[in-house]
Amino acid sequence: MKLSLFMMPLHTMHRSYPVTLEEDIEAFKLADELGFDEGWCGEHYSSEIEQISSPMMFLAYIASMTKTMKLGTGVVSLPLYHPAQLAAHVALLDNLTKGRLILGIGTGGLGSDFELFGLEGADRQAMMLESLGLMRKIWASGPPYDLPGKFWTIKLRTMVWPELGVGTLPKTFQRPHPPLAVSVSSPNSSSIRVAARNDLMPISANFVAPWVVKTHWDTYTDEMTKLGKDPDGRNWRVARSIHVAETDQEAEDFVKTPGGAYDWYYDYMFQVYERMDAAALLAPVQGMDASQITPAVVRDNFVIYGSPETVARKLLAFREEVGPFGTLMMTAHDWAEKAAMRKSMELLALNVMPNVRKQLL
Repeated sequence: MKLSLFMMPLHTMHRSYPVTLEEDIEAFKLADELGFDEGWCGEHYSSEIEQISSPMMFLAYIASMTKTMKLGTGVVSLPLYHPAQLAAHVALLDNLTKGRLILGIGTGGLGSDFELFGLEGADRQAMMLESLGLMRKIWASGPPYDLPGKFWTIKLRTMVWPELGVGTLPKTFQRPHPPLAVSVSSPNSSSIRVAARNDLMPISANFVAPWVVKTHWDTYTDEMTKLGKDPDGRNWRVARSIHVAETDQEAEDFVKTPGGAYDWYYDYMFQVYERMDAAALLAPVQGMDASQITPAVVRDNFVIYGSPETVARKLLAFREEVGPFGTLMMTAHDWAEKAAMRKSMELLALNVMPNVRKQLL
């Protein structure tokens, strides 16, 4: 099993933007030093707690500070960009990282971003798929271009001067393009069927219950079988909130600290889902009475915490429950308590994962 860092990012409100960015950078550098296989960064334009508006810009900055781990966009919301512009940006980043890029794509997930860019009510999944198709054609061919679409039309025919290099769009370092992934969150997500049909690696979100994650593997397996393909868990990534401390009690006290990194986050997620009338998706057990779902219940059931031995046992039980995912994505949380968060990453990478891998042999 591989280990990744998944940074949404997450920071409590009213913290200094430069300070939280420095913490995000430090977390990426530490992950690389500890041998994490991948580091992923999300994208939002209108969120105080997730203030990285361009994962590609962030990863370009971090690339020279890391040595071995792959760098993933988690995710780029394709409906927000012109496909030709994005194709060129992806090619640039893939070349800057010498092929360490994984391109995670999505439709977007924040209502304020949709309003900001005038995408309320838009068929964002159709936009994502059209954009992906256009980018693949750009990476696979040269000018002239005449690529009609429903949402975008790409034409470059007149101003093409091969002898001067005019009209040529850059190609990616990896051929035919970087590995592609897509995020999924809802039960029996249609996005995971899209993943199977379009050779996209699925990423299951950290803010849904294990029973929801299990539907992702079941749905993916069903769709791959219909396509005559063998589902491969090595291509499936699952994100989880994880906290490791020297003892179970120390880990529990930290996770349950009122207003702490985990307590605050799952209170936030509960309020978001409640406002969307979707709190049932946070039920630890499917069909749980809505009145029993509280922020504390969500926190206690969604965070995998404990000593290294306890966390290894919980991770193996979780994988047995949801399906054979090949990469565990540790979700980064706020680093106001830096020492504890650094220690958690160290214990996860150096103590927990070797134990988990040994048990999976």
